[in-house]
Amino acid sequence: MLPRSGTWLLHRRAARRTLELPLLSLFAPKRLYLSASLRAHQARAMDSQMDPQLNAYFKQVDASATTFIDRLRQAVAIPSISAEDHRRPDVVRMGEWLADQLKSLGAQVELRPLGKQPHKEHLDLPPVVLARYGNDKKKRTILVYGHYDVQPAAKSDGWDTEPFELTVDDKGRMFGRGATDDKGPVLGWLNAIDAHQWAGLDFPVNLLMCFEGMEEYGSEGLDDLIKAEAKKFFADADAVCISDNYWLGTEKPCLTYGLRGCNYYSIEVSGPGADLHSGVFGGTAQEPMTDLVRILASLVDTDGKIQIPGIKEQVAPITEEEESLYDGISFTMDDIFQSLGSKTTIHEDKKNTLMARWRYPSLSVHGVEGAFGGAGAKTVIPAKVVGKFSIRSVPNMDIETTNRCVYKYIEEQFAKFKSKNTMKVFAQHTGKWWAASPKHWNFSAAAKATERVWGVKPDFTREGGR
Repeated sequence: MLPRSGTWLLHRRAARRTLELPLLSLFAPKRLYLSASLRAHQARAMDSQMDPQLNAYFKQVDASATTFIDRLRQAVAIPSISAEDHRRPDVVRMGEWLADQLKSLGAQVELRPLGKQPHKEHLDLPPVVLARYGNDKKKRTILVYGHYDVQPAAKSDGWDTEPFELTVDDKGRMFGRGATDDKGPVLGWLNAIDAHQWAGLDFPVNLLMCFEGMEEYGSEGLDDLIKAEAKKFFADADAVCISDNYWLGTEKPCLTYGLRGCNYYSIEVSGPGADLHSGVFGGTAQEPMTDLVRILASLVDTDGKIQIPGIKEQVAPITEEEESLYDGISFTMDDIFQSLGSKTTIHEDKKNTLMARWRYPSLSVHGVEGAFGGAGAKTVIPAKVVGKFSIRSVPNMDIETTNRCVYKYIEEQFAKFKSKNTMKVFAQHTGKWWAASPKHWNFSAAAKATERVWGVKPDFTREGGR
């Protein structure tokens, strides 16, 4: 089975465009799903008959497909893994490669340094690529956000192909780490500029582009940059397009108007001066792993209910108007079963499943650092272990309030153990939730462009968080 996160399903991202002129066909000619492809082809044919510019644009996109795929292949080949320290030079190399690509299109580009990485002073944060294309005061200016870093990947994780080598199957699907999240969508904007230039067409808006290299590691450094440039680089933006989300299924485009935030925590428990052998010291020393597992197990129940006081109390009430938005979304429980690869859902109906995914907070336990995780039967007692978990936040949750609730609860739980081990808990990184109005002109323009290309009105959705 090929990891879904590495698939270049670019039509999923294409629906996020804000422009009246359909830049959404950039990833033709090969479509993944036949019925959606047929609708798109019919819609494009009708539009091209009415608008010679669209006809020229669509032809140029199709003619340039090989060039665009080759560009993606180059990007996928750079293992820009922000979470792995030894890959930091590759992350920087990816940012520089992207900047060079933008410069070749005539964009004004700056690689903005962000300083040292918090808690890892030996590492420089990768630069943010800031670019401007066009400065026509008669046009609207769209700020495009994306990221050029990726999650770790290895063939041993379950990939059928090498994750950093772009592979195309017999259905035209493209597989490679970052092809969907988020190098493909970022390059889609470069492809749009290319197609307009090659077809001799004027680009319909001004573009501001902000592409970071730490999104997969909490976007460290980005907040400070945004605040510093709010009245400078970002001042001209009329609207924002986030090229980093998904369709719900495989047939209907979606426009995302909200994202959950993320507070990511570490719990460190330490005791012995070194790792111990359980045959020698088992039952002799209080074990850090035992304390950690007890804490992690107390955070959330099997139905996903967060056990930390003060979390759910922050959540904004859901209005009748908001709840009604879920009724018309083209989504079934079979869709979620297919995505999960099982029927192990907490809820049995569409509305509650989507609201749990988008509108309510969740807590997930991610792993334990320092514990034995290899093959075999090693009988080690770890001297220090670090548990990792995160809380997905929603309106109107506050980052600092949530942190205080988490710290207080975990410290109280640990105190109950009367353990002689030491424990500390801290937020590794945090990111705020975001919610917009689907009635804004930005979304109206995106919906119009989506329908012109795909021949169907998009669903307005939220996303569980990046």
